[in-house]
Amino acid sequence: MDIIVRKTYLSCIISHLNRGMMIILVGQRRVGKSFMLRQLHRWLEKNHADSNVVYINKELLDFSNITNAKELHDHVAPKFPPDGDNYLLIDEVQDIDGYEDALRSLHAEDRCQIVATGSNAYIFSSELSTRLGGRYIEIPVYGLSYREFLEFHNLTDNDESLYDYLRVGGLPGLRLYDIKDEIHVHDYLQGVYNTIMMRDVVAREQIRNIQFIENLSKFIADNDGKLISTNSIVKFMKSQGEKISEAITSTYIGHLCKALIIKPVARYDIHGKKLFELIFKYYFADHGLRNYLCGFNLRSSIEKIMENVVYLHLLTQGYSTTVGILRAGEVDFVATKNSKTIYVQVTYLLGSEETVEREFGNLSAITDNYPKYVVSMDPISGELAEYPGIHHVHLRDFLKTDL
Repeated sequence: MDIIVRKTYLSCIISHLNRGMMIILVGQRRVGKSFMLRQLHRWLEKNHADSNVVYINKELLDFSNITNAKELHDHVAPKFPPDGDNYLLIDEVQDIDGYEDALRSLHAEDRCQIVATGSNAYIFSSELSTRLGGRYIEIPVYGLSYREFLEFHNLTDNDESLYDYLRVGGLPGLRLYDIKDEIHVHDYLQGVYNTIMMRDVVAREQIRNIQFIENLSKFIADNDGKLISTNSIVKFMKSQGEKISEAITSTYIGHLCKALIIKPVARYDIHGKKLFELIFKYYFADHGLRNYLCGFNLRSSIEKIMENVVYLHLLTQGYSTTVGILRAGEVDFVATKNSKTIYVQVTYLLGSEETVEREFGNLSAITDNYPKYVVSMDPISGELAEYPGIHHVHLRDFLKTDL
């Protein structure tokens, strides 16, 4: 099978090579990090033919003997001659106990350029930054964007392809399946979800109440993009006959976030310029997994899925996002990147004057001059005369836009 190069990611990795920093690729399992390393390996073979490359994939039995930092160091160090063009590629590095010590030592010895992948948000933690001495670059890896989805599945850009993307999500492994085959898609996503839950949540975090974390995942999926507090979850679970504390609920949500299944989005007071805590929105790192948990019921969930997809598009464009809070309402996304800010509202259809007023009116209440977007599935888009300066775009067009 031909490997489709995800050029944006590969170019980003290459741009950081041999600049004195370790490179850490982080993302949920099955978003394509392993293929990134393979692509980088091929690039090194072609462009650095005299280099020494050690490739370790912790998901392969061949490397099961590397379980801790010393074993990693002892395996790697003899393979790298002094002053050589040396590269260490490690897939799923978090499966090696104390890997930070080995990476820090190899880096301090100036042995090699290190490129590693991980499937746990611990890699983003301040503790890791301290242990690695701040000598690393984090590159988050996400599932396929809509444009990549079209390329991977050899599809034409049309409404049917957009619907397929909204339905099955962006995991690259689905390229091997007929995405019209609902049974195969279901089985693939089920396998990915179970792997993440068992390896990165239940086993890693030593979860005892497996039934609750399953129910919690489904609750968050069903409330994708809604403001959620631990108290609201506890009340709902109690109504379903399950008694659970707010402390346990908060801890288990943290486990799901660390496994990179879901991502929290905080609220931001646009006028007061401050963040609120305690109540968050949660979005899935892959909306296909979200749909799997909700039984692929797109008709009743289309707006939630659209919002999740827009959120992921903003992330892949390099934006950080918050939920905008106004005195009169809410803005779905306040997205920032360096000195740039954009505001985005998402709605299925502008089917009534009330909807138009809510989506456009909230944006018009923001007095700065940053770009403002309303994203919908209306067949006719374009600026409305009564709301000048606010871009109304179809979801398909927004997902193809470099913001």
